[in-house]
Order: sequence, then C-alpha cells, then structure tokens
Amino acid sequence: MAVVASAPGKVLMTGGYLILERPNAGIVLSTNARFFAIVKPIHDEVKPDSWAWAWTDVKLTSPQMSRETMYKLSLKHLMLRDSRNPFVEYAVQYAVAAAYANFDENKKDSLHKLLLKGLDITILGCNDFYSYRNQIEALGLPLTPESLATLQPFASITFNAGESNGENCKPEVAKTGLGSSAAMTTAVVAALLNYLGVVRLSSSKDTDLDVVHVIAQTAHCIAQGKVGSGFDVSSAVYGSQRYVRFSPQVLSSAQDAAEGKPLEEVIGDVLKSNWDHERTKFSLPPLMTLLLGEPGSGGSSTPSMVGAVKKWQTSEPQKSLETWTKLSEANSALETQLNLLSKLAEENWEAYKGIINICSRYRSEEWLKQGNEPSNREVVRALLGARDAMLGIRFYMRTMGEAAGIPIEPESQTQLLDATMNMEGVLLAGVPGAGGFDAVFAVTLGDSSSNLIKVWNSHNVLAMLVREDPHGVSLESSDPRTKEITSAISSVQIK
Repeated sequence: MAVVASAPGKVLMTGGYLILERPNAGIVLSTNARFFAIVKPIHDEVKPDSWAWAWTDVKLTSPQMSRETMYKLSLKHLMLRDSRNPFVEYAVQYAVAAAYANFDENKKDSLHKLLLKGLDITILGCNDFYSYRNQIEALGLPLTPESLATLQPFASITFNAGESNGENCKPEVAKTGLGSSAAMTTAVVAALLNYLGVVRLSSSKDTDLDVVHVIAQTAHCIAQGKVGSGFDVSSAVYGSQRYVRFSPQVLSSAQDAAEGKPLEEVIGDVLKSNWDHERTKFSLPPLMTLLLGEPGSGGSSTPSMVGAVKKWQTSEPQKSLETWTKLSEANSALETQLNLLSKLAEENWEAYKGIINICSRYRSEEWLKQGNEPSNREVVRALLGARDAMLGIRFYMRTMGEAAGIPIEPESQTQLLDATMNMEGVLLAGVPGAGGFDAVFAVTLGDSSSNLIKVWNSHNVLAMLVREDPHGVSLESSDPRTKEITSAISSVQIK
C-alpha cells in the first residue's frame, strides 16, 4: 500500500537575516507549490530466508531528473551505503531510526519485516520550484502564467548541454527560491513516518506533526552541513506562520552522531530535546493575493550573502545593531498592520470587503479619499500603515546590503519594486528571504493582480502560478501524476 505525502514551498515575507538569531521573528507564507513523496514496498512479500538479511533495498526515483538510484540500508546501523542525495538519504535514515526509537520489541519485529520488503521512494516537485523560463522562450511563448500553465505537470528539468555522458550528467536546476530542499525533505520524512506507523498524518494531531518537524529539521540541517534558521522546514510542516528559530543546541546530539553513538539513540535524544522554536498561526488578510515574479537575472547564493552580513556585523557591531533594530521594528509594524486587517475583516466583513474592492482600483495615494465611513477609514489607515512598514523594511534591507557589500535589493529590483508599488491595487512588494536576484513578491488587493501581471510582463518578469496556501504537510489520497491537473494550476484562476 503506497503512502503519498506532500509539503509546501515557502516565501519569507519578513525576517530576512534577522530570523537567524533568536528572538527575532519572521513571517513565512506557505504556498500551493508542493513536493510529493510516494513510499511503497519494493517486494510484495518477505522471502523466507530474508529474516537473516543484514541489509534491505532502498530505491529512489526522481522522474523529473530521469534518475533512479539503488541503495542498501543496513538494518543494524540504519545507515545507507553510498551517498548521492544527502537530503533524501538523511530523511530515510532518520525516519527509520525514529521508528526504532519509538517502538517496543513487538513493534520492532513488525517494523523489521516491513523494512525487509524494501523502500520504493519517488519524489516529485511542482513546476513552480524550478525555472522553465528558457523552455517557454524556446517554444516562442510569451512570458505569462498562461504559458507556464501549458507545461506538463512535473515537467522534466533540462540537462546541461555538453554533459550528457550518463551518470555524470548533472541536471541544470535553476530554482525559483521556494525552498525545494526543505519541502522535499519534509515530504519524504512525512511519507516514511506515516508508512512505518510512527505518525498518522490523517489525524492532524500536533504531536504527530511535531515528530515530522523534528526529524525533517534534523535531516535538513545535517544534510546542509550547518544549522540554519529552519523557517523553511517549519512552514513545510505547519504552513504559514510567524516563526522564531530554535536554539541550535537541540541538534548537538545529531551533530555528534559521527562519534559512533547508535543512530537509534541519537534520534531518540533529538526527539526528547527541548525544541524551543516559536510559531504563531498567520496568513494574509482576506481578499489579498500573493504574487511571485521571476526576473530572469539568475539566482543568488544565500549562504554567501549571509556570510557577508555576518562579517559586517563583526566588523561594525554598533552600526549593524542599529540597522537590525530598525529593521526588526519595521518587520513588527508590518505584522501588526496585517493582523489588524485580518481582525477588521472579521469584525465588519461587508465594510472591509467594500473598501478593499474600491482600493483595488486605485493607487495608494488615492486610498484615503475613498474611506469616508469610520470603519472604512480604519481599514485604509491599516493598509497605508502596512505599506509604510514595507517601505521601511526595504530601506533597511538596502542599507544592510550596501554596508555588507552585497546586492540584497539590487538596483534593478529596486526599480521593479518601485514600479510595482505604484500600481493600482498593489499593497506592497519586496524581495523575499535573503533578497538578491531570485524573485520578487507582491501582495495585491481584490482583483487587481491581472494588471500587475501585464506590467511585470512588460518588464520581462515572469509572474509565477504560486499563491499562498496556509496549509502545511498533508497526506494525499493518490499519486499526483494520476490527477489530470495539478493543484498548483487548478487553484489559480488566470485572468
């Protein structure tokens, strides 16, 4: 019986750089772009002599990269032989170790028999995680969401020209910055933990999600070779949220695993650690749409940008602290205004809906003229407060980038974002996460997104099909390839 789990990609709207240090918070939105993991046995039955086997088979298939890899998993040490894809490999090892750590002897016997059937794992990522801009241009199609929607779901990722000699052929993975490794790791961990009987994703119990979070977070950090902030894995598990990172010490036992401690014990310790991250439910207020645009100017290396900012902090502690404090205040102000808008929508839906739809037809400087009623004025003031906070965030992100000598909001992005924020019905726009050339985001009011898509197109920016979807990891009813249309496309209405 196959288990299919999926986990969403993310957009870090506020908290770039600051989120690396407690107690700074960030707002992270999960999206309708999902990674899927399908887990089933390789063999239908356990062979009579297999009880004595010390190894079992693990098959990993990535159809989009035309790749299939066979591994041997040691049932004694719970380690895979040969290393090709660290994110998936640590996900497999740690999920299996979590099962052994959680089960009594009777259950371990059943687990052993299940593992002897082998693990057949298939991973699939929605097209939104990758850039298909070159293919669209090669087909002579316009750079529009409609063109993206014509691509086959889970389309193949193109290969580098001139490197087509079999095993050494490296996929050219131009990414869109949605956190593919975190979503993929989370989906694999969730599917395996459900398949092995450690969690029941269908129960939606927080304790089950917490186990998925700990194992996915640990696998992702160890595969990366560093303990990151973890917001991408947290949103992949729990969905849109306000996030404060965990203390890196919770992973010290996993980092010490190389010292020869059995993996089952290591993962048992990690599960018992005091995971002190904070997350509060958050999603965009009603009648607001998240849009992402791909400028096509090539991606940026987040680790090297983070390194440059840390170097600047060390060399100019006073100046960097002042900038971080102001940036943190601007982040909090945006969060406050967006939460206020959600509250106003709840308290007086008709008034809120009316003024949002009116403002969607005007540029921001005209909004105050539209709010005659006191309830309307309150909504408009919160909208303008959110805009001001975003302008502050952008200013301090640019200041930090200039001081650290890195393009957090490059000049080309500044021009694009200014033009975007001057459009009718656009609430705010910015560079997500660590910034750079990866992507831009905007939040639009009511039905105004179609105008922005046209303007972006005139600036050679491809508006993606991604939208906010506040849901985290989920158990799917079937292989997503059997559906005629993927959720990423069916949930978007293209005007």
